[in-house]
This record gives sequence, C-alpha cells and structure tokens, in this order.
Amino acid sequence: MQLIVALLFIANTFNIGADLGAMGDAARLVLGGPAFLYIAAFGAFCAIGVFMRYARYVALLKWMTLSLFAYVLVLFTTTVQWGDAWRGIFIPSVAWTSDYFTTLVAIFGTTISPYLFFWQASQEAEDQRVNRKEKPLVKAPAQARHAFERIRVDTCVGMAFSNLVALAIIIATAATLHRNGVMDIATSAHAAEALRPIAGEFAAVVFALGIVGTGLLAVPVLAGSAAYAVGEARRWTVGLARRPQSAMAFYAIVVVATMAGTLLNFTPINPIKALYWSAVINGIVAVPVMVVMMSMTARVEVMGKFTIRGGLRWLGWATTIVMGICVVVMGLTWVF
Repeated sequence: MQLIVALLFIANTFNIGADLGAMGDAARLVLGGPAFLYIAAFGAFCAIGVFMRYARYVALLKWMTLSLFAYVLVLFTTTVQWGDAWRGIFIPSVAWTSDYFTTLVAIFGTTISPYLFFWQASQEAEDQRVNRKEKPLVKAPAQARHAFERIRVDTCVGMAFSNLVALAIIIATAATLHRNGVMDIATSAHAAEALRPIAGEFAAVVFALGIVGTGLLAVPVLAGSAAYAVGEARRWTVGLARRPQSAMAFYAIVVVATMAGTLLNFTPINPIKALYWSAVINGIVAVPVMVVMMSMTARVEVMGKFTIRGGLRWLGWATTIVMGICVVVMGLTWVF
C-alpha cells in the first residue's frame, strides 16, 4: 500500500506540473507576457487556496466545474463529421501496438484515476465530520438511504458530464488538429495556436480559457487527494476543514505537491509528455487500488451491513479485470 501511495503522489505531482504548465501557456496566449510568471502565480494561488474556509473552498471548486463546458463550446465552433464520430464511438478500431494500449491505459488512468477514490471518500468523511447532524453510516444506518441517494445522483451526474466533456475534447481535436495533420503537440499553447487557423480565433481563446479554468479546478484536487492518501496511509490527522496547526503534516503535503509540480515546469521535462505518462501511471496504479477497494467493500467487518452485492459488485470486478487486462497487454506489447 505504501508503494501505491508513493506512485500516486508522484503521478499527482507530475499531473500538477503539467496542468500548471498548460495554464501558464494558455494565459500567455491570451494575455501575453512570460509563461513562467503565470505558472508561479497559479502555483502560489492553488497552494494558498486550500487554507481558506472549508465551505467557501468547496463552493469555489463546485463553481469551477462550469469551466469544463468551454470544451463543449469549442465543439460547436468546429465542423464535425458526425457519422464518422458516432461510428468511432460505438465501433472502435483496435490496433495491437504498444502505442495503442499505452494510450488506452492512459485514458483509463484519466477516467478512473486512483486519486479520485481518495478524494471522494475523504470528502464524504470530511462533510460528515463538519456536519454535526451526520454520523458514520455504520453507527447511524437510518441516514443511509438519504446519503446513498445523494451520493448516487452526485456520482452519476458527475460521470455523465465528465464523459460528455471528454468526448467533446476528443471529437473536437479529431475534427480540427488530427484532420489537418497536427499530431505532434508540445504544449497546450501549441494546441490552441494550431486551432486558431483551423477553427478560428474564438475557438482558440475559449480553448485556452478552458485550460486555465480546469487547471484551477484540478490542481487543488490533485494536491488535496495526494495529501489525503499520504496522510491516511501514515495515520496523520487529515482534513481540509481542520485548522492548519492541527493538521500540519497534511497541509505540508498539499504545499509540497503543488510547489514540486510548479518547479517541474522549470526543468527540461515536456509538460504534455508528463501529463501523458502520469495518466499511464494512474492507469497502472488504479488496478491494485480497485482490487483492494472491491475486496474491502465485501467485508462485513469493514462495511457493516453496507457491503456491496449484486450487479454493482459484478460491475466493479468486471471494470477491475478489464483495466488489469489492458495493463498486462500494454506490458506485453512493450516487451514483444
């Protein structure tokens, strides 16, 4: 478990660095000036932001999710061959190559990311601790029905919108950059600049602003989930609702992860490649995390009367097996 947490921290740190680099490039594209100043400013803002009052911080993150719709807006400013798009979605082509399966694992790593398990579970526990009317469901089973309904709606709506945004990004990229032979993107600014002559000035600016907005949403979540994972593994006092002096190690991890990610942008590391390989690491790490999670949810001594059964349990194990097979096949394509 310590190794998994260490890999999670490393992947999150690289992800933070790539996001901050993308934000700096996007801000430079829109506002002008040197990108490194924007990177440093965004890094400092995200590191300091976690120290604000918990309720205000959570509300800010929720409102920041609206920035994701910038990518959907880009989709409607481009010309899309929808017949080809729908065919590609429902009838995917498979290439038995290392690039294909590595990219597939990276996609899984950005969709079913290990840090999200820690973030969502920790935030549920945090909300329960802050709200004095709520108690752990094992001790207050009467609250379970309402809590599960809320969590189910929250998760399903969030999954639906996140997949909609992901599809919008993929389709818009395929309809613009890929169709025009632009396949070697070094930075997010490069992507936005390549969009300008193809999709127009408006699409390029909206794309750039979307990068800044989603980065401001993603960086605190990545740093916070890394701190939750490390803190819970080390049995530290954790929680964004706690005062910094009562959870100093936890907040130190948040700051260290954010600042380390910021400093990565002042090294020769390519931010786009860092983002890609951090997604691959997330896809690999997700498999053992999901195995542990599925095993724990079946244990009465852990879950009490709320063990997972039936279709949800089968779906969880099926997803775990599919991801595990993809990781194994990726490894085989690397070797052979």
